[in-house]
Amino acid sequence: MHSLSIKVKQAFVPFLHEMAKRKISDFEGFQKVLNGAKNITVLTGAGVSAESGIPTFRGEGGWWKNYRSADLATPQAFQSNPALVWEFYNYRRHVAFSAQPNNAHRALAEFEKKCKQEGRKLTIITQNVDGLHKRAGSENIIELHGALHKTICTNRKCRFIDENYDDPICEAFNGRGDVNVQDDNSPVVMKEDLPKCKKCNSLVRPYIVWFGENLDHEVLRKSRELVETCDLCLVVGTSSVVYPAAMFAPLVAQRGMPVAEFNITDEPAEQSFAFHFPGKCGTTLPKALGVEIST
Repeated sequence: MHSLSIKVKQAFVPFLHEMAKRKISDFEGFQKVLNGAKNITVLTGAGVSAESGIPTFRGEGGWWKNYRSADLATPQAFQSNPALVWEFYNYRRHVAFSAQPNNAHRALAEFEKKCKQEGRKLTIITQNVDGLHKRAGSENIIELHGALHKTICTNRKCRFIDENYDDPICEAFNGRGDVNVQDDNSPVVMKEDLPKCKKCNSLVRPYIVWFGENLDHEVLRKSRELVETCDLCLVVGTSSVVYPAAMFAPLVAQRGMPVAEFNITDEPAEQSFAFHFPGKCGTTLPKALGVEIST
């Protein structure tokens, strides 16, 4: 029985390889599924923004000045040195505000309009905080980790959330914080010169979910509802290693709904995904969605 089992498995391996080949870059097969989908959820990550020139602040290259970026994205860092954290986020805001949406952002925005006209729905759940989906024209967006253009008051009795596109965010950061240098002799920014709440004048912080913090309950509820009800899921520019977003697409696949991955990597993140399109998302996504991007 054991020998027979091994032979069956050996015979099945070539079949699996052939199935894997069929789903890679199968634009025709994907478009058939896409045309029949009524409720589409799109998960996006750093790979989309990278094509707009926004660096990844995780991994080996995640350094700013002589600090690891991840060490500045914590409540503890802000409590001990709010000026340093705000200078880092002032730099991140400058990078994001200077960037432009790329063809992947535009393709999703155009296809969302098409879905709206046809009585279908497309919603983006993004791990990115740069706001490029909104600037590209997308409307149905859930920002899992917050947004760089927003601030929240640190006063527990206030907690006012505001939109702020000032660059720099305050005069104290004018001309500083925008380069990766090891030595910085700039004067120390005083706490009273940091961004303040427009309602109560208390210190504000970036409206970002930092390491060690939980996602907003309502944001997470809406995201889970989409994952549990969509009939097609697109995973765009993310390796899905950060939870809870990492579990979203596999949950869709477990329900028997198709998942299409668009990523720079040659291998799919999950074998259960129905389609995999390797390469730059700005190239593969417009083709897969069948939209033309004017330049």
